[in-house]
Amino acid sequence: MMTELLNLVHHYGNLFFGSLWPVVWIMIRIGIILAPILGIVTFLTLGERKVIGWMHARLGPNRVGPLGLIQPIADAIKLLLKEIIVPEKADKVLFWLAPVLAMAPALAAWAVIPFGPDMVLANVNAGLLFIMAITSISIYGIIIGGWASNSKYALMGAVRAAALMISFGIPLGFSLVIVLLVSGSLNLSDIVIGQSHGFFASYGFTFLSWNWIPLFPIFVVYIICSIAETGRHPFDTTEGESEIVAGHMVEYSGMAFAMFYLAEYANIVLFSTMAAIMFLGGWLAPVNWSFLAWVPGWICFQDVHHRFHIHLGSGDIPALPLRSCNAAWLEGADSAYTGLPRFHRLLDADAFQYMAMRQSG
Repeated sequence: MMTELLNLVHHYGNLFFGSLWPVVWIMIRIGIILAPILGIVTFLTLGERKVIGWMHARLGPNRVGPLGLIQPIADAIKLLLKEIIVPEKADKVLFWLAPVLAMAPALAAWAVIPFGPDMVLANVNAGLLFIMAITSISIYGIIIGGWASNSKYALMGAVRAAALMISFGIPLGFSLVIVLLVSGSLNLSDIVIGQSHGFFASYGFTFLSWNWIPLFPIFVVYIICSIAETGRHPFDTTEGESEIVAGHMVEYSGMAFAMFYLAEYANIVLFSTMAAIMFLGGWLAPVNWSFLAWVPGWICFQDVHHRFHIHLGSGDIPALPLRSCNAAWLEGADSAYTGLPRFHRLLDADAFQYMAMRQSG
């Protein structure tokens, strides 16, 4: 059904746009990914304000719309219409550049985030390396914003952000490297797929084969470092609301302030998604039982085991130069699978060439 729909889209896309269709299709996919993310980020601010209100024995936002649900939209319109005031002695170019440097990496990182076996914008082999590199750039937006404002309070907040980055960025990176060593791949889809195999997964309890159990101490380290990297309590020293008002954002107003604000919440969603991919099985269902097979796979209960069925006879397996980490689950190969080239990274080059030859013959 999905394949037929995509073929139809490509047919009419080539018909209307011609040679420009590949570029248009990429822009459409980027919009499909970013639109829900920006919506989640917008209403995440409402959720946090509601929770803080309940902790203070208040109602939180409750004036605009039913139960205050339209409050984020009202705030966005207000900030969009406000004037962006640039301090007289600020570095004008860097002052305008800083919000972009803070927001862009948080959105660009989603290019390699897999939402399903085939649902990823760019399925690159170095996806984890890309995430680690692109997220480290956002700190420069905060530092440049604090320095360009020509304010001692903004600079103090920027220095605190740099100290926080040095303190927690290194253990955060090491926690991801440990998952890399266990998974044996930098590809995020491969890391998720690797968590679908194991003793408990063979009995349908997939969640007991995820990385969060064998790597539980590393999972805890990742969660703590993620909270620090996103500037949430009790690691909100960057803003320092009690002593320096808003930290690096103290001189910003209007949409420039909103971009800094949204960048924080975009990073929260990104780090949470990375926690799900690296430790909590990504798109995999917690249980893989046959009576749940009616649920559409890309929504929740994704049976990934059929994706490794290979057209081989039982006598072919020992002759293949398989990677040791993949040999065990390839022994249960089935003749139903026809999409071998998609997962060629799981085999050595000679094995892939041999099996492709077997399929064509």
